[in-house]
Amino acid sequence: MTIIPLLTLAGWLVSQQPGFLIAAFLLPAILAVSIDRGAGRRGPETDPLTGLDTRSGLIANLDDDLRGTAQRGCQSAVVVLEIEDFKLLEERVGRAGLEAVLIEIARRLISGVRDSDTCARLDGQTFAVALAAMRDLSEEQAEAVPRRLQLALSRPVALGQQVVHPTFSVGYALSRKVMQPDGERMLQSATLAMLEAQRSGLGTVLGYDAAMKTRIETREALLREVRTALVRGEVRPFFQPQVCTRTGKVTGFEALARWHSPSRGMVSPAEFLPAMEAAGLMEELGHVMLNSALAALRDWDRTGLSVDRVGVNFSTAELRQPGLANRVAQALERFDLDPCRLSVEVLETVVAGGSDDTVANTLTGLAKLGCRLDLDDFGTGHASITTIRQFPIHRIKIDRSFVTNIDRDPEQHKMVSAILTMAERLGLETLAEGVETEAEWDTLASLGCDHIQGYWIARPMPLSDVAPWVKGLADRGAGSAKSARKIG
Repeated sequence: MTIIPLLTLAGWLVSQQPGFLIAAFLLPAILAVSIDRGAGRRGPETDPLTGLDTRSGLIANLDDDLRGTAQRGCQSAVVVLEIEDFKLLEERVGRAGLEAVLIEIARRLISGVRDSDTCARLDGQTFAVALAAMRDLSEEQAEAVPRRLQLALSRPVALGQQVVHPTFSVGYALSRKVMQPDGERMLQSATLAMLEAQRSGLGTVLGYDAAMKTRIETREALLREVRTALVRGEVRPFFQPQVCTRTGKVTGFEALARWHSPSRGMVSPAEFLPAMEAAGLMEELGHVMLNSALAALRDWDRTGLSVDRVGVNFSTAELRQPGLANRVAQALERFDLDPCRLSVEVLETVVAGGSDDTVANTLTGLAKLGCRLDLDDFGTGHASITTIRQFPIHRIKIDRSFVTNIDRDPEQHKMVSAILTMAERLGLETLAEGVETEAEWDTLASLGCDHIQGYWIARPMPLSDVAPWVKGLADRGAGSAKSARKIG
């Protein structure tokens, strides 16, 4: 069988609506194609909706390709493409509309490859292509094919008067990158790359390499450990004080999740919180944090420690639970605490683009209960004034990225000054996060910021250290702003 270069392969897809261009793309001259292509190959089974091969057919053809490519000095590749937000798409267009979209995607996929390649539908939302007899390509050349497939499949699809815009996470694997490649290993490797692409954000294309497998195995091990950590009580709150800039008094503490692993030691929140989110554990973590923080506040009351309130972070997953406000009310009643002593901290990104009805109703319910609402990491989520006014916000927490070097950076100074002016006019309290120097404190205080939080005051501390720390302030002269600054 003779192999010749394929200079270009063009596929044009036009909708049935006159004048509506669906897709146009070119694949570059990086494929090799057999003269004796025939009408394409089919596996032993086909998908009843799209007519594409199934998983077993794809793997069988891959195995055949791999046996021949090494002898011809070529390589094989697999591309896996998964439709993003599949359930939302089905809710929007209905079952019949979804099937029409899937059929159109299958048609584009077939039009975008050679007859010698194999197109398959692996499951409801996942497609794959086995590319046979590819030249030895550079990394940029290898990525060009899946990117162009992604572009073609992501073009708008017209469903009568409705137009949908499917998006795809894409992973691919080259046979030279897979140890002892066979059809099953190739497909598994491309699927791993696709899952990594999903984690990286919408519309990402990633190629498989050996380091990726190691990263995934490490993350899976972390997921297993973090599940166990919650059960064993290894994840618990550390408390960071919040201080009034005018009086220097501690007005509250924020409860921050910290994990001390017997094998790993202290694990960074930047590492374990995404793992918990991926494992669907944020609601369980939120339950632990809320009850632990309220228990601490009750115990401080009993020992005569003066702390006005405690702040607890609520994830998007928690806020989307319809019964959250009732559960918070029950917890406050159980610990005999006034709701106004709980600050519900919500990321600005949760409300920046407008929020779904469940989140909005939950926040409204918590505010009606009497809880204070803090908008966390303000300045990072592009929330508009209109959006802020739609929610019963009490205080905005200015993100540390705006606070760092505010005493030396005129642009930072202007930005924070504008935020503080806006907050004052809206009747909102303000708190600056990440304050690490005396100069930053002084600048923020002079601009009228109400509260500060950061290492200049204290690092987050375990529950056992809170009482000694507060008493240490009293010994140094309570009521003085200087007394609230970092001890020791």
